[in-house]
Amino acid sequence: MNIAIVGGGIGGLCAAVTLQKQGHEVHVFESAPVFHPVGAGIGIGSNAMQALMEIGVGEEIFRNGYILNTQVFQDMHGKVLNTIDFSVLKKMFGQENITIHRANLHRTFLENLKTNTIEFNKRCIRVEQNEHKVTAFFKDGTAFEAELLIAADGINSPIRQQLVPESKPRYAGYTCWRGITENNGRVKEFTSTELWSTKGRFGMAPMKDGFIYWFACINTSPRNPTYQQLEPNEVSSIFHHFPETVSDIIASTPSEQILHHDISDIKPLRNFVFDRVVLLGDAAHATTPNMGQGAGQAIEDAIVLGNGFKQFEDIRSVLDFYNEKRVARTGKVIRLSRQIGAIAQISFSPIAAARDLIFPLLPSKSLLWRLKFLFDVKL
Repeated sequence: MNIAIVGGGIGGLCAAVTLQKQGHEVHVFESAPVFHPVGAGIGIGSNAMQALMEIGVGEEIFRNGYILNTQVFQDMHGKVLNTIDFSVLKKMFGQENITIHRANLHRTFLENLKTNTIEFNKRCIRVEQNEHKVTAFFKDGTAFEAELLIAADGINSPIRQQLVPESKPRYAGYTCWRGITENNGRVKEFTSTELWSTKGRFGMAPMKDGFIYWFACINTSPRNPTYQQLEPNEVSSIFHHFPETVSDIIASTPSEQILHHDISDIKPLRNFVFDRVVLLGDAAHATTPNMGQGAGQAIEDAIVLGNGFKQFEDIRSVLDFYNEKRVARTGKVIRLSRQIGAIAQISFSPIAAARDLIFPLLPSKSLLWRLKFLFDVKL
């Protein structure tokens, strides 16, 4: 089948690798002029690792990643509130959680694609379709016809907004800085740590080759000019109320390694398929990053779509299979991730104090059990 993929991010490239390996004619259209090794570290959950193993790139990605066995939650003073033991995932589901640099994940997908699969400087502005084909129209005045179009063009997807005009990004209430810097013994091995306070939240996790991935969030209005274009020491000063290690990690990060974005998601959609157009990744189900599932759910999308082609001969059955597998699951992730973020970002002191009293009383196993649906996945 002749398939067009709009968007060369993680979801789009994973779909391209998956479908190309099955013999489909795949064309990827990326709006950027070239791929740059940008982006911070990301988490790839056991569920996504299971999916990546299915298409033959999981081992390489695992080698470039760093295993996370434990998640620790702390208050602003560093007192442990609770932990989640992820080491059982290997035994239960065959794969582990890892951290990896986004650029390394991206590169692995690119290396598994045929030459000339991707066209750059191709920003899709609209689509038209009939019962036989779908046509993508680009900002440069060109067009491309395909039998199926996968819209993997992100949270601000013009294609989604054409098909579902009411679906727009919704601000989660906080802005976030993310960065990568050298560890130098500041972060415990195999352990992701998150600190909560009424003045913000900070998280950190080790990566391969002695690096740290970190994020720092603060409640504020959207597009607040106060927090635009800050230098590392200025960001560090916002989170000075945390243990000194936090400020030190932020301040030691090169400015070019820090990204800043307001955090948004989209309200769960009821449908990802529109005749010969299918939404994938953030275009379909952008979520807040509180569960570390943005990339993972996009990867699952790609593998499920590929599995649909393996099981069914007609395109309608393939897309019905995809819709059935993905809509409810990703909607649950969006809702739960937004809820977790709201709890972690509580700024009213009495409620935060109650949270910090109750949270340690929850059994660690119950926290993992609540996430079991993520890892016990049938693609």
